[in-house]
Amino acid sequence: MNTQQIIETAEEKLIHTYNRYQIVLDKGDGVRLYDTDGKEYLDFGAGIAVFALGYNNKEYNDALKAQIDKLIHTSNYFYNEPAVEAATALTKASGMDRVFFTNSGTEAIEGAVKLAKKYYYVKNGKADAEIIAMQHSFHGRSMGALAVTGNKHYQEAFGPMIPGIKFDSVKELVNDKTCAIIFETVQGEGGIYPATKEFIEGVRKLCDEKGILLILDEIQCGMGRTGSMFAFQQYGVKPDILTVAKALGCGVPVGAFAATEEVAKALVPGDHGTTYGGNPLACAAATKVFELFEKQHVLDNVKEVSAYFEEKLDELVETIDVVVERRGMGLMQGLELSVNPKDVIAKALDNGLILFSAGTNVIRFVPPLVITKADVDECIAKLKKSF
Repeated sequence: MNTQQIIETAEEKLIHTYNRYQIVLDKGDGVRLYDTDGKEYLDFGAGIAVFALGYNNKEYNDALKAQIDKLIHTSNYFYNEPAVEAATALTKASGMDRVFFTNSGTEAIEGAVKLAKKYYYVKNGKADAEIIAMQHSFHGRSMGALAVTGNKHYQEAFGPMIPGIKFDSVKELVNDKTCAIIFETVQGEGGIYPATKEFIEGVRKLCDEKGILLILDEIQCGMGRTGSMFAFQQYGVKPDILTVAKALGCGVPVGAFAATEEVAKALVPGDHGTTYGGNPLACAAATKVFELFEKQHVLDNVKEVSAYFEEKLDELVETIDVVVERRGMGLMQGLELSVNPKDVIAKALDNGLILFSAGTNVIRFVPPLVITKADVDECIAKLKKSF
């Protein structure tokens, strides 16, 4: 099929839950994507913060090919070595003790919520647990994840939500039924808002005092994006439960929730499960990602290039009237505009630059973590032209 035939067939056959750009992406290499008409794009979206290592990484591809030839899937009634290797790498990188692998970030949130509720049940013998979540948050689109997402726009057509979820303000809402407080260390979809040090330290202290679990959602901001493997590591705190996905598999669908030993033991056989989660192919991908992060010094690159990128974005704040503010951490940056960003993003696409929005008025930059300063210069030049 040619480009137009692919688009027309997609519009006929797929459920219309996305307003897609009229582009069919065909292949990728490094930090660039190519459509079926041969046009090249500098990718500063990375599949929504997924392709941290860039496209067509030979070592990553070879690891997946080798696992495909060996074993793609079995079931969780058996052990498999890639799952053990991936769990070992994730616990080492995060400081958590135990891991449950899922197929997506949304499923990681579902599991984290279930674990928090079960921990409360084991401790108190009651099933009346409540959770406090944040306004402007985004945790996923399944019913449980949607319930802790603080945006009525996503929720209004799908009520009633599961009960016992409250939003802001933490101190006023905490009571004897509160089992967990959940938030993104850096809000992504809500507009690129890093948590303040005072807030995250205060919540951790409150959780310790009240026996409440702290769940940190690092599905988008984790896996090196902020310059440390996980954003919470820059705040000097540690969650009781951590969710991760996106760049964990760098393109292969895999997520996870991880927990401390004390919390993790609340789940026993029969409490939770998954058919595909933790399968050999997905876990071989995750294991290779951790290996390549270290081998390619990805965190060092994020620190160096993000500092340069921030300088260039700050120059746009100073020189372009509609650019109000830059905020973010590492290679998770946002430009707040005084106008809707959709026209700028569309024009950027015309100019061969892939960007996404966040919230209602923010351009989101979540490029592959292997970008160079030259890539930043090219991005800024295309962005200026788009404005």
